Amino acid sequence: IICFSLPLPMLCLSENLLVVTVATKETDGFRRFLRSAKHFNYSVKVLGQGLKWEGGDYMSAPGGGQKVRLLKAALDQMKDEDQIILFIDSYDVIFASDPRELLKKFKQAKHKVVFSSESLIWPDRHLEDKHPHVREGNRFLGSGGFMGFLPNIKEMISNWTGADSDSDQLFFTRIYTDPAKRKSINITLDSKCRLFQNLHGALDEVVLKFEDGRVRARNVLYDTLPVIVHGNGPTKLQINYLGNYIPNIWTFEGGCSVCDENLRPLESEHPLVMVGVFIQQPTPFVTVFFERLLQLQYPKNRLKLFIYNQEAHHKHHVDAFLRDHGNLYENIKNIEPEEEMDAPSARNLLFELCRRDEGCDYVFSLDVEVVLKNDKTLKILIEQNLPMIAPMITRSGRLWSNFWGALSADGYYARSEDYVDIVQERRVGVWNVPYVSSVFLVGGSLLRSDLSDPELFSSDVLDPDMAFCHHVRRKGVFMFVTNMHTFGRILSTENYQTTRLHNDLWQIFENPVDWQERYIHQNYTLIMKDKLIEMPCPDVYWFPLFTNVACDHLVEEMEHHGKWSGGGNVDKRIQGGYENVPTIDIHMNQISFDKEWRKLLMEYVAPITEKMYPGYYTQALFDLAFVVRYKPDEQPSLRPHHDASTFTINIALNQVGLDYQGGGCRFLRYNCSVTAPRKGWALMHPGRLTHYHEGLPTTAGVRYIAVSFVDP
Repeated sequence: IICFSLPLPMLCLSENLLVVTVATKETDGFRRFLRSAKHFNYSVKVLGQGLKWEGGDYMSAPGGGQKVRLLKAALDQMKDEDQIILFIDSYDVIFASDPRELLKKFKQAKHKVVFSSESLIWPDRHLEDKHPHVREGNRFLGSGGFMGFLPNIKEMISNWTGADSDSDQLFFTRIYTDPAKRKSINITLDSKCRLFQNLHGALDEVVLKFEDGRVRARNVLYDTLPVIVHGNGPTKLQINYLGNYIPNIWTFEGGCSVCDENLRPLESEHPLVMVGVFIQQPTPFVTVFFERLLQLQYPKNRLKLFIYNQEAHHKHHVDAFLRDHGNLYENIKNIEPEEEMDAPSARNLLFELCRRDEGCDYVFSLDVEVVLKNDKTLKILIEQNLPMIAPMITRSGRLWSNFWGALSADGYYARSEDYVDIVQERRVGVWNVPYVSSVFLVGGSLLRSDLSDPELFSSDVLDPDMAFCHHVRRKGVFMFVTNMHTFGRILSTENYQTTRLHNDLWQIFENPVDWQERYIHQNYTLIMKDKLIEMPCPDVYWFPLFTNVACDHLVEEMEHHGKWSGGGNVDKRIQGGYENVPTIDIHMNQISFDKEWRKLLMEYVAPITEKMYPGYYTQALFDLAFVVRYKPDEQPSLRPHHDASTFTINIALNQVGLDYQGGGCRFLRYNCSVTAPRKGWALMHPGRLTHYHEGLPTTAGVRYIAVSFVDP
């Protein structure tokens, strides 16, 4: 409490300060306002709660008269002439400092009523010349915030007789521009934004100021620190951005101060969630997507599945998942390609199904391109207890993410100041943003109230995701994204072809991380650390390289291609057209896999080569790369020979004892054999000079190996 002298008796002014606002509805913005008021211990009186708003849409047209009517009625009940009233909007306002600072600056203004100021005049430009000139600062009155002594404010609004839809801004402007009334009531403007900061017309002037564990808004034009920040007019997104930090929501010293408040613990009872899966384009690793969906740590009997598949190519993926696991879920609705439903209609339908189901607590919308690595994602989002929230996902190696930090003037992507820090997790928290996509959670009660429009995703000009977020913003609903945990990433679907049997094999360039997880042995990264490289014969190195899936897919792809060589010496596929030691094989370039194979050698084999053969640095140039097939009645073995390579890679693609009998490789010079090749493991040995070797007979079944002749 601060006490100081005015031309009135000594007052403890902070006890006499009352914040008055009008809020007919409890919105996300109103809750934010109250939180900031509570943070600084302001006393707040809320008018109009539960009433219908009749003040018009003064975002686009003059209005707000209902606020003046409600204020007048409330002040008529107040009798303490020492009362100081702060009347402000609430949906788009935050406090940046405490009553002590506000009252100090009010005293320094040396007037009985102080209005916020603006650089733009609205709604009647004809009144511009009637505004008094100021030596420095804004000339024009802003009605979204003013404070003063009770008698003076009563006098100011005593003549209000307007309709609820009339303009409060115009009413107060006419009073201020009347010299007699301005003098009688003793009104001034906060021209340098010491008390109030209106953002409209001042976006370039306002920055965040981080200092000593506090966050303020700073007006760089006047070098002031306003106590109250107002996102008036079309600056709602900017006040949302500032509200991610002010007051002390996020600081460099303490991080997020509110992210663990008002959580919803999930202990015994789990809300019912409708999970919407959307497949709108050919997408790699769909099988893996469904595996991860199955692994979500959430009771399956509290999940209803809604699957929308627009791609015939993925029908067998969906059918296989539902056949094997569909009975685990509470309910399933599957929209197939032949139904020819468009994507906006499908997304609208998902929301409508939740609205109709009173038991539906949440909708969890999930695009098939999302790689959801965190199996607790759904629980984490529900526990945040927010009406709409998305987990942050990114694209590997890029700054792309599933949220936008800001919007351009025409409503498209713009990069906010903090976007890169959030994406790279240098700033961690829960962030109010203007756009989310690909994966998000929205409350069922929200869909039955503010978002009850059945056409949220429909638009003649916008994509469905942009149309949806536009509708959400227009309703004043906050969209949050959290990077408090690592959730996953999103796939690139560019250049994804569906002409092959196992199209994912070709994704080593477009989606290298996902390709590695799918096809590279889980122990590969431990090879050096845990000394997993074995040496079964002199200078022959054996290490895990492929997963079982990689082996199976490569074999199946070759058999699907089906153009095996005849095993004769004449071979037009190779330079010179003659093979001295022929095998029955298919070359990688026959299935257009040679570039991908070279990438595999460079990324996963070359590092081991350089470690095992010190001083040898390969560029992974190969003369030949092929899959060999050994069968007892076709070609069971291979006679002793040297390879035409500096070194050779030989990868076992199936399992001895299970898929075939016999087989293996014998190095004659060392009288050493590898007779039990492990599926997915690679043998690496010198080729031309020292390691004369032979392929041992396959006595039953079919044996497959992938071979590369590698030269510097």
